[in-house]
Amino acid sequence: MYANYDQGFANGLTVRGIPVVQAHPGMVFWVGNSTASTASLRGEKGASDGNKGTFLEPFSTIAYALTQCVADRGDIIFVRPGHTLTVAATDLTIDVAGVAIIGLGTGTKRPTFNHTATGSTVAITAANVTLHNFLMTGGVDAVVAMITVSAADVTLSKIELRDVTGEMVVGVLTTAAADRLLIDGFKYYGATGDGLTAAIALVGGDRIEIKDFILDGDASVALIDVRTTPTTKLWVHDGQFWSREAADDTVLQDTITASTGMIGPNLAIYLEEHAANVTEALTGATFIYNGAGETAGLNGGTILVSNLVGEAMMVSNIVQSTDA
Repeated sequence: MYANYDQGFANGLTVRGIPVVQAHPGMVFWVGNSTASTASLRGEKGASDGNKGTFLEPFSTIAYALTQCVADRGDIIFVRPGHTLTVAATDLTIDVAGVAIIGLGTGTKRPTFNHTATGSTVAITAANVTLHNFLMTGGVDAVVAMITVSAADVTLSKIELRDVTGEMVVGVLTTAAADRLLIDGFKYYGATGDGLTAAIALVGGDRIEIKDFILDGDASVALIDVRTTPTTKLWVHDGQFWSREAADDTVLQDTITASTGMIGPNLAIYLEEHAANVTEALTGATFIYNGAGETAGLNGGTILVSNLVGEAMMVSNIVQSTDA
């Protein structure tokens, strides 16, 4: 017996964090990597790019599924749990505008991209693309950038990056074309060492938002680094920084010193180095800091910093605004 919800769901519907498609203007394609011998559902065929791309006849590669999509039609590619992809010297390029690629599964059963060459990357070059619920691993030392974004209105949702062999250099790298990029639910877990320069490196872009994140690594520059070109109206909020850099504990840095935006509220920052470094954890003279200030609690005190285990966090002591 099927349940019928005539009025739909005004705010959308998710099951275990995965969005459920109710109505969509485009086509839906499925990708998996089952073989004829491992297909377990009645009527299911082993994954192949010669299939129809349906749930029971899935394609075997995301790259082929993208060739079946039409730009801005609203097509969706569902990637089945356990799907694995080796991103070797040839990149996976997402170049069809308006496509959503949705990974299914949780934990280690999420679809996984393993980067096995220093130059391999998941390159998003088309606008209005969504990439949701994928695990990406560094299968070789010094991957230059696991994900590159060079188009506007891209959403990276629930993406997790892990160092496995050595350390990646950059997790997510943008160009100045990545306006209104949304990074939501992002996790970076780095290896012990100092090969990482930044978990997220922003090169320009307008109104980029980074929220609900965990960045845990040893970044030689900063866990979030604005470089080369200033970004405007950046918003970073509701996240955790775990800096394991012993020499420089800056977790967010504007190396251009001309970027604008709001940092905070609700940031928790742990600095491994026990030193006079609380103020220096966040740098950028032209940012607004929401939740910091020399007077603890004056504006909520939600940017909190600790530089020694066993101690309570303190409110970041960035200079407080005055009525002048």
